[in-house]
Amino acid sequence: MSAKASISGGEHFHFYTVELLSEEPRSVFLELTPPPTYELSKDVYQGKTIESLTVEIPSEIMDRIAIDWIKRRKLQGAVGGPVGLEWGSPDCPYD
Repeated sequence: MSAKASISGGEHFHFYTVELLSEEPRSVFLELTPPPTYELSKDVYQGKTIESLTVEIPSEIMDRIAIDWIKRRKLQGAVGGPVGLEWGSPDCPYD
């Protein structure tokens, strides 16, 4: 059985993992509703097919996703932020 576990969300986006009861999430997913712009492309280069997806993400949404991701993964120390119960830490009892 699996369930979506929200990391960050708002009126036009949802950033989440899909959690299985038996294992740690390996991927994250981002839904943009509606995406401002997006482009799917498929090219052939030296006999290999290369597919890509480009999505426009408004800066305010990306800022929120980045901050929530850093808190979720407890990466504050990696970006020079608080590493304990300081304000802004995921372990801080105040949000």
